[in-house]
Amino acid sequence: MVDFNTAINAYNQAAGAVNSAVAGKKPAATPSGDDESFATMVTDSLNQAVQSGRQAEELSLKQISGEADLKDVITAVANAEHTLETVVAVRDKVLSAYQEILRMPI
Repeated sequence: MVDFNTAINAYNQAAGAVNSAVAGKKPAATPSGDDESFATMVTDSLNQAVQSGRQAEELSLKQISGEADLKDVITAVANAEHTLETVVAVRDKVLSAYQEILRMPI
C-alpha cells in the first residue's frame, strides 16, 4: 500500500508545481528531497494492487487442494477486494477532477 506521508508529499509537490507554473516560475524541488515521482508512486500502488489479487488467487487455489487455511484465504480475498475498491475510488476521483478541469473556462 502507499504510505500516507508519501501521498501527501506527492500532492504537495504537484500543488507546488501548479502554483509555480501559474506564477511563471520553475517548479520548486520537493521539500523532503525524495526523488520519487507521482507517476512512480501510482505505478507502484497499482503493482501492489495486482500482487494482492494474485496472492488471493494463489491462496484460493491452495485451499481447493487443501494446502491453505480457509481463514487465510478469506483474509486475502477481503484484502484484494478492499484494494480493488480503493483503486476504483481513486480512478473515479481522477476522472472527476479531469472532467472538472475540462469544464474550466480559459
